[in-house]
Amino acid sequence: MANVVVIGAQWGDEGKGKITDLLSRSADVVVRYQGGVNAGHTIVVDGKVLKLHLIPSGILYPDTMCLIGSGTVVDPKVLLGELEMLASNGIDASGLKVASTAHVTMPYHRLLDKAIEEQRGSGRIGTTGRGIGPTYSDKAERNGIRVIDLLDEAHLRERLEGPIKTKNLLLERIHGLEPLNAEAVIAEYAGYGRLLAPHVVDCIRSIHGAAKARKNILFEGAQGTLLDLDHGTYPYVTSSNPVAGGACIGAGVGPTLIDRVIGVAKAYTTRVGEGPFPTELEGSLSDHLCDRGGEYGTTTGRRRRCGWFDGVIGRYAVEVNGLDCLAITKLDVLDELDEIEVCVAYELDGERIMHFPSSAADFARCRPVYETLPGWQTSTADCRRLDELPATAMAYLRFLAELMEVPIAIVSLGASRDQTIVVEDPIHGPKRALLSA
Repeated sequence: MANVVVIGAQWGDEGKGKITDLLSRSADVVVRYQGGVNAGHTIVVDGKVLKLHLIPSGILYPDTMCLIGSGTVVDPKVLLGELEMLASNGIDASGLKVASTAHVTMPYHRLLDKAIEEQRGSGRIGTTGRGIGPTYSDKAERNGIRVIDLLDEAHLRERLEGPIKTKNLLLERIHGLEPLNAEAVIAEYAGYGRLLAPHVVDCIRSIHGAAKARKNILFEGAQGTLLDLDHGTYPYVTSSNPVAGGACIGAGVGPTLIDRVIGVAKAYTTRVGEGPFPTELEGSLSDHLCDRGGEYGTTTGRRRRCGWFDGVIGRYAVEVNGLDCLAITKLDVLDELDEIEVCVAYELDGERIMHFPSSAADFARCRPVYETLPGWQTSTADCRRLDELPATAMAYLRFLAELMEVPIAIVSLGASRDQTIVVEDPIHGPKRALLSA
């Protein structure tokens, strides 16, 4: 039995959905512990492309319980849409459970998110406009609406009357927008409550009941380490804690319950939204990575910024998450390149540094120090074992393992489930991985 946290080791979009789907085969429970519909996972099953924003990808396995934890913020309209999408694809979603204490994204959150981002002008952060930040703000101000509030219309009315008045003043007087109709909002969200009621559970009891029964629990983070509210590239971050420690808070478990932490990283680096990106490429190389990697956001459709693998942020991700193994994704995207650059350090004001700077101004001035590795210029898409990979591809993976100072357990070579080399099963295998420096 093992309880495993899966996190993104870069700026998100690392391919966590596929890795979570892969590991869910061995999991009894999959818990999404933070974020909201600003996140997105794309899963390819039998040629079907399934896009999920809130529901853990473990829902594709009928015997797996999927829990949206208390640290997640839930947009019920989107969640119900995902349930309908799964049903239309013949997927039984009865195993989905939603924490009664998860906070709810309301219509005023989405309106304020877009208005505030527009007001920032050239200083915009690059939010998805889905209302995530304002939902977490209300949670911190103790003024939020929780899933359990949706289950009783009279209680919901009592909880919403004050917030809607306050938000309408903001919408009208500060942002020049039309106010919301309180009765319409109450009726709409009470309706969502009735539809979601069969899925609502006590998060703590569900998780700890599974733990006492010695079930395998997989904790799934959204976004990535460098978007963490406390440990990322602030202010260009998300509004929650994607790092492994966030699993404890968002799911309601102590750190002693977690056995392993696996980080997911692309064989190169991407970023969506604004903010410094030392290894960012422009021109034909960026276009090549974007086109071959299909680098467009699951949630927004925005083109991702592409660059070479950054070992500095990689080592940082190992430290702040306590990673003990890695999944490297999209290795096949590099198949046609004759040379591949890897950032091994930064140059800051003439000094070579090996660490991620805490100052945003310093990080913006960092210039990458590269080492050049030979490419393999042959397809890896059909490789299913390490010994089938080209020697230079193996050398590249070993270089990343040495640079990150953590072994590699999984290598992904495409979007489909079968396009994967599992060096070691992180749930059932020993606490080590075989591909290391």
